[in-house]
Amino acid sequence: MSDAQYRLLGPHDPAPVERLRPKGQSPFVLTCEHAGKVFPKRLDQLGLTVPDLERHITYDIGAEGVALGISERLDAPLILQRYSRLVVDCNRAPHADDFIIERSETTPIPGNYDVSEMEATARAKEIFDPYHDTIRELLDEREAAQKKTILVSVHTCTPVYHGVSRPWHIGVMYDKDDRFARIVLGLLQEHGELTVGENEPYELTHERDYTVPVHGELRNLPHVEFEVRQDLVTTEAGQIEWSDRLADVLREGLGRLRENGHL
Repeated sequence: MSDAQYRLLGPHDPAPVERLRPKGQSPFVLTCEHAGKVFPKRLDQLGLTVPDLERHITYDIGAEGVALGISERLDAPLILQRYSRLVVDCNRAPHADDFIIERSETTPIPGNYDVSEMEATARAKEIFDPYHDTIRELLDEREAAQKKTILVSVHTCTPVYHGVSRPWHIGVMYDKDDRFARIVLGLLQEHGELTVGENEPYELTHERDYTVPVHGELRNLPHVEFEVRQDLVTTEAGQIEWSDRLADVLREGLGRLRENGHL
């Protein structure tokens, strides 16, 4: 079979991208790279067991609910990725070693062993490209309409990683441009009951990440990435609580950004 003939997604597979409130009036644009846990039927869940499909290795637990809640509260456009991060990681560049992984933490991913170049190209073309093209098109539309934009990427992280507990309730992530993230960080730190991480549980970089560096920094858009600890947002009540909290913080942060003349 030639590269041109091989297709990953069939007629009964869902579209890889969901775009909500594209005409939202907020300056915020939300993305959620690891919202989904769908697998293309052709990949047969990559050989994983049923319990694995509900774990963090498959998707960011609670991230979709939090992102949807913020979008609703702020009337903000939201772009969601529907397929599991194990098919391709849409927060990595296609050439990255962890774009398609054979092991996640201690769990082997059998369906990712010996993925051919043709198969890897199809995964990128049919899932990664449509997702980032949708973000790019929305940001282009807003730029053409002279709409001010702040990019917000919503993620969640495990409370324990490789046996080490993570104390942070939320991490505020950025790389070289901290003009908005530092405002948000300060606002969250004012909540005395929260343990807030700065570039925790990992450091956001151009080499490791994709959405914020490419769609935020390279466009010179103010931006921030959130990493909410998953045990706080596994329930609907938790997702509502964090949607309320982060929507309030983003609103106040927007005001301070404007006061500083950075928007």
